[in-house]
Amino acid sequence: MEVSFKTRKLEKQLTNPKEMAKSFGQLARKVNQRLKDLSDADKLAIMRTIPAARCHELTGDRKGEFAVDVSGNYRMIFEPLHDPIPKKDDGGLNWDAITKIQINKIEDYH
Repeated sequence: MEVSFKTRKLEKQLTNPKEMAKSFGQLARKVNQRLKDLSDADKLAIMRTIPAARCHELTGDRKGEFAVDVSGNYRMIFEPLHDPIPKKDDGGLNWDAITKIQINKIEDYH
């Protein structure tokens, strides 16, 4: 998948190993693994096949965003970068057609 970042700071944190270790500490290894999983996937639907990632759509005020698990509470939050966002005939999201995402943040939103 084509992965971009919401801010320059986030891009630096997620692409520079030293910055990643500084920003995420013990979580850096897992953050790097999820980023690699997302980059290696051809489409978002593949992320559903990785049990540890637990890729899911968010609801409420985060509707339109997705998350993958980084650790027990931490999530990597991202959104599709398609205009318009691919939908199925029934109105649901077409996970097979999503090939570009933007990572927005990594946080514990619980």
